Amino acid sequence: MSGISPFSLSKQPPVILVADDDKTIRVLLRDAMEQEGYRVVEVTDGKQCLDAYETVKPDIVLLDAVMPVMDGFTCCKQLLQIAKNNLISALANLDTDSALGNTVISKIWERTPILMITSLNDKESVDRAFEAGATDYVTKPIHWPVLRQRLRRLLQQAQIYKQLEAANLALQHLANVDALTGLANRRRFDDYLNTQWINLAQEGSPLSLILCDIDFFKFYNDQYGHPAGDECIQKVGAILSRKAQKHQDLVARYGGEEFAVIMPYTPSSGAVYVAKTIQTGVRNLQIAHRGSAVSQYVTLSMGVATLIPTWESSPSNLIVAADKALYQAKAEGRNRIIFK
Repeated sequence: MSGISPFSLSKQPPVILVADDDKTIRVLLRDAMEQEGYRVVEVTDGKQCLDAYETVKPDIVLLDAVMPVMDGFTCCKQLLQIAKNNLISALANLDTDSALGNTVISKIWERTPILMITSLNDKESVDRAFEAGATDYVTKPIHWPVLRQRLRRLLQQAQIYKQLEAANLALQHLANVDALTGLANRRRFDDYLNTQWINLAQEGSPLSLILCDIDFFKFYNDQYGHPAGDECIQKVGAILSRKAQKHQDLVARYGGEEFAVIMPYTPSSGAVYVAKTIQTGVRNLQIAHRGSAVSQYVTLSMGVATLIPTWESSPSNLIVAADKALYQAKAEGRNRIIFK
C-alpha cells in the first residue's frame, strides 16, 4: 500500500472498534485488522459500542447496521452526539481556563470516522447510513482489499483533521489570552460578559463583576522598572485566578494594571466575599511598593457591582456600575472595596 501510513501521525497503532452481532464476521475483521497492525476491540451490539467508545476512545468504528438491542443507525447518531458533547465540554474549559494546555487542546476534536459494514445495499439503507452520520459504507460480502484501503484513508484523514482542529483551537486560545498573565484578555472578557448576560437574562439569575486596579502602579514602574512591573502584574493576576470561586468565573486582564472578574450566578454578598479574599491574597504577597501613598506593599482598589440581567438592559450597565465603584474606591483613598 502506498501513501502516508496511519501510524505516521501517531506513536500508537490505531484502535479499531468493531460492532457486529455476527461472530464469524468479527473474527474475520479482527484477523484482517490485526494483520494490518491495528488493535481491535469487539462488541456485539450498538449499546455495547457506545459504552466501549467512551472507554477505549477508538480511532475508527466499524459498525454493522443490523444488530440486536440497538441497531447501527441509532448507534451512529448517538456516537456523533457523544463527540459533540465532548467538544462542547472542551470548549467550555477553553472559555474558563486560561491556562489550558496542549494536552487538552489536542483532545478537543474527536472526529472519529464511522464505517458501516452491512448486507443492506439498497438506496434507502445507504441514504439512511449517511444521514445517521456514517463516514463511509461497505457492503457484505466484504471485499477485503477495498476495506483495507478505505480504513487506511479514513484513519489518515482523521489524523489530519485532528491536527488542523487542534491548531485552529490553539490559535483561538491565543487570540483570547493575555500573553503576560495567561488570563483572559479584553476581547475574551467582552465575549464572555455578553454570553453570560444573555444566559442569565433568560434565567433571571444574578451576574456580578469585580473591577480592580493596582494602586499607584505608575509609581511602581518608575521605582522598580518595567520588568519588575510585569512580574508584579503576573503575581497579582495569579492571585485573582486562584481566588475566583466557581468554574464559571472568568478572570481577565482588563487593561494595563487593571483586572476584572466576571461571576455568573453570584449575588452581591458572594462577589464582595471574593473581592475581600483577593485583597487579602494580594496583601499577603507583600510585594514592596515604596511609591505607594497607602501602604508599603502593593494593594488593590476594587469596585464590585451586581445586576440581574434583563432584555431591557445591557452588559455596559454592569461595567459602568463596577467602574463607578472603582472610581469611588480610588477617590476615598484607595486600598479598599466599594460595592455599587
